[in-house]
This record gives sequence, structure tokens and C-alpha cells, in this order.
Amino acid sequence: MLFRKTSIMKNEKNIEILKSKVEEVRICLFTTISAKDEFSSRPMATAKVEEDGSIWFFTNEYSLKSKEISKENQVTLGYSSPADNTYITVNGKAELVDDQVRKEAYFSAPVKAWFPDGVQDPRLILVKVTPETAEYWDGTSSKIVLAFSLLKAIVTGDQPDAGKHDKINF
Repeated sequence: MLFRKTSIMKNEKNIEILKSKVEEVRICLFTTISAKDEFSSRPMATAKVEEDGSIWFFTNEYSLKSKEISKENQVTLGYSSPADNTYITVNGKAELVDDQVRKEAYFSAPVKAWFPDGVQDPRLILVKVTPETAEYWDGTSSKIVLAFSLLKAIVTGDQPDAGKHDKINF
């Protein structure tokens, strides 16, 4: 029983890390696989990261992206905040979800620009991404400290301290 409890606690910690980093950056490149088996990416705003680690987005039910998810639901999300030196990739399974309660809870003014009829727009659907793995790089140091670390590495031949990097599984 100790193994299961430890495993649950580790997963909760991984979800907490993922949630904080994704909420910090919010915009990602949402990558699907096209009908031609090519990667297809587009910027998307994260609507919500739930306590279980699932990541939610709004989309048009009739979009190419929705068709791609229906055919092949393996996706990659790439979050990037160069100003904060934070980068996250998430690999997981996507599914289209028509949930009126979540639509109402997660709907925001920016989403209204894409769906002027609001949560009643017949095209509006949610995409739920269930993470399987994630990887992040978090250089919490200032740009000056990072530049000094790079300069020091050039002079000494040592590896620069670029911050924290980790892979997490769910």
C-alpha cells in the first residue's frame, strides 16, 4: 500500500508542477497529426487546467483541428515564455467534449471574439487534453544571471546553469 500512496503523491506533485507552469504561460502551439500524417500546429489559449491535470481549450467543432483529433488523438502542446525563460511540452490524448457546464465556467471575453454567440454558439466545443508525459525547462534566473552563467561556461569549459529541467509522467 505504501507504493500506491507514494505513486499518488508523486502524480499530485507532477500535476501541481504542470498546472502552475501552464497557467503561467497560457498560450501554446497545439500540434495534431494531419490527414497526410504531417504535424499541424496552431496557437491556442488554455482555458483551464483542472485539478486532475487535464488541460482544456475552446475550438470550433467543425474545424480542421477537430477533424484531426477525431482521426488521431495524440497531440503535443508546446508552451514558451522566452521573457521568463520557461518552456513546457506536453504529450497527451485529446478528445472533443460538449459540456455546457464547463463551457459556461471557462468562457472568457477573448473566447467571445471567436464565438460571438457565446456559450450558445452551436460551433463551440471543448478540447480536453489528458497529459501522459511532460517536460519543462525553467530558468528562473534573470537574463543577466543567465548571461553571466553562459559567459562563465565559455571561459571555464563547464556546462552553464540554465535552470531546472525535468521530465514528468502522469
